[in-house]
Formats: sequence, C-alpha cells, structure tokens
Amino acid sequence: MSPVFDCTTESGRADALPKVAEGVRRGALVVLPTDTVYGIGADAFSHDAVRDLLDAKGRGPDMPPPVLVPEERTLEGLATEVPEYARALVRAFWPGPLTIVLRAQPSLAWDLGETGGTVALRMPDDEVALALLQEVGPMAVSSANRHGHPASRTVLDAASQLGAAVEFYLDGGPSTGGLASTIVDCTREEPSILRLGALSEQEVMDVVERARADALELSRADEADAGAETGAPNQDEPRETSDDD
Repeated sequence: MSPVFDCTTESGRADALPKVAEGVRRGALVVLPTDTVYGIGADAFSHDAVRDLLDAKGRGPDMPPPVLVPEERTLEGLATEVPEYARALVRAFWPGPLTIVLRAQPSLAWDLGETGGTVALRMPDDEVALALLQEVGPMAVSSANRHGHPASRTVLDAASQLGAAVEFYLDGGPSTGGLASTIVDCTREEPSILRLGALSEQEVMDVVERARADALELSRADEADAGAETGAPNQDEPRETSDDD
C-alpha cells in the first residue's frame, strides 16, 4: 500500500514534502493536489519516470504530459521564442488554470514524448503543489486518472485508479477547482485555444488584445522620442517658409 500523506495541515506538509521530494528525485511517481484536479507527477528530466507516468495512465508518448513550474521565471529556462502576448497571459493568469504551449529550449535533456519541439507549461495555484515544485523543480504532471476515465477530485479517486503504480499520495482535501486548465498554443503569431477549461476564450483574448494595444502605444511613444532626439520636425507644428515655397 502506497503511503498517503495528509497535507491539509502545516505539520502534515512539513512531514510529507521532504520524503516525497526525495522520492521524486530518484524517479518515483506522486499524486498531488492542484488548483484544478488531482495530478500524477514525475521529475520532468527523468526519462524513466516520465515513461512510468504514461504507463500508469495507460497512455503512449503520442500524448506527452504538460510541465508544472514553481514560478514565472522558470519559463525562461524551458521555453524559447516567447511572444509578448504569452508573457501577458502568464502575468494575468499564473498561478492559475492556464496552460501555454511554447517552443521548448532545444538544449533541454528531457523526453516528454512526441512533443514536436514544444512544451506545455503551467504554474498551479495550490500551496502543496507549489511547495513540492520549489523542492524538486519542473515536474511532468497529468491528471491523476487512467486514460479515458474521469479526472480525480480526491486522493481516494486517484488511488482507486492508479493504485501501487504511484509511490506517494499527497492528500490536500477535495479539489475545488472544477474545470481543467485552459490550454493556449502560443507558438505562432496568433494564439490558438486548444482546450477550453476554467478560463473562457473571452478572458484569454481580452488579455491578448490589451497586450497588443499596450505594445502599439509603447511603439508610438518610442518613435516620438526618437524623432525628438534626432531633431526631426514635429508634424503637428507649422514649418517655417521661404520665398521659394
């Protein structure tokens, strides 16, 4: 029987996290609470652990797991060619139920499956999940259920589906998040919503459009400043005339 740690109290978390973090570092799987549903997690940089995660779920490498991160700045080390609208989405919705798909840093020594050179990233708004991520770094995390079965909203739901395939279970109480995260593809000039979840399309696009409006305003201000520095005439002021005009 895999141990279940009560993480609903501060003392329970203090007891659980060092033990679980050590297990994750050596390749063990863990079920953990998030702000949406319970997840099954593994060290994102352990090829064997990620393979075990997919096996536990009954999925193949054609369905790679997303990666949870402990803080926004982790984005810079894992992704490249990040568009400004993606940064605006992160500022608006992280930590929270937003997953963004970006181009992965080509130098990363991981194997999440058939990603096509991309990575799906999210920062969860859950105290237990963030504490574990701070200890072990980025984790490959998928919903804690067998493929094709309902997502787990309690640690008991997860255990009934995954059993001994998972070494540690962190009980953070019933999930209150409801819907899964909204997934947005940010690998192109225009964002594309791959899955609607807790965030609506309107909420996502409002942030994108506001970011673009701000960028346009800043660009115009920079152009005006550059014109002033070079002594270019202000188009709004009348110019001096001569007899040749």
